[in-house]
Amino acid sequence: MNNSPIGIFDSGVGGLTVMREVMEQLPYENLIYFGDTARIPYGSRSEQTIKKYAHQCATLLKNKDVKTIVVACNTASSIALDDLQKNFDIPVIGVIDPGARSASTVTKNGHIGVIGTTATINSGAYQSKIMDYKHDAEVIGIPCPLFVSIIEEGWEYSNVAELTAEKYLTELFEHDIDTLVLGCTHYPILRYTIKKVVGPYVKLVNPAFETAKDLKQLLIEKNLLNESYELPKYEYYVSDAPERFRRIGGNFLKKEINNLSEIAIDNL
Repeated sequence: MNNSPIGIFDSGVGGLTVMREVMEQLPYENLIYFGDTARIPYGSRSEQTIKKYAHQCATLLKNKDVKTIVVACNTASSIALDDLQKNFDIPVIGVIDPGARSASTVTKNGHIGVIGTTATINSGAYQSKIMDYKHDAEVIGIPCPLFVSIIEEGWEYSNVAELTAEKYLTELFEHDIDTLVLGCTHYPILRYTIKKVVGPYVKLVNPAFETAKDLKQLLIEKNLLNESYELPKYEYYVSDAPERFRRIGGNFLKKEINNLSEIAIDNL
């Protein structure tokens, strides 16, 4: 069982930032990634549909004999995680709780900003989870929908990215935040530009990093760490547009994506 892979899924390419952190923190683990690129974005769907999609993605990974599943999608984590944990007999973790917990720990003044897609911010998932950990926190959520397109175009270091960040993040300065949660799996790619805009005194919380850290702790507790120290195997699956995934995903992982297959949506 310890040699079995870890399964990771997202509605698209963004979850590769989580996979990259898992690769770095758990370098001997075999990984299987599924990007449901035919049905992206999940954020515009109904709760019932998101739960259905998430269950199908998790089932696909379970059928590949994974030992645990990481829901590397903020929308699916906020809406479907509880259902997945009840319906699957292997550990399932999401990205929101680790990021929220970290933010509540590192803040000094209790003023925390959260940026994400419109759907994630409107769901209030990060805001409510942070308040669970730190009841007196002031949490300000700002949707930054253009960031995803900027990142997927490879413009993360451009003037366009910096000007867009300034436009979105100005409101946060009025609330004197000292902590900012990157509440979309794409956003870690943009952290250099975001840091440039918010300044050195604002701590950036990367839920992808925190999720990988939680995953490592979970594997230790469950005695599921792969201790073979052999070269790990990485597999990638998408439901549409594999070449686009390969191009953008390679930028996310900073490595070439091999072993990529397309799975017909009807088979999910």
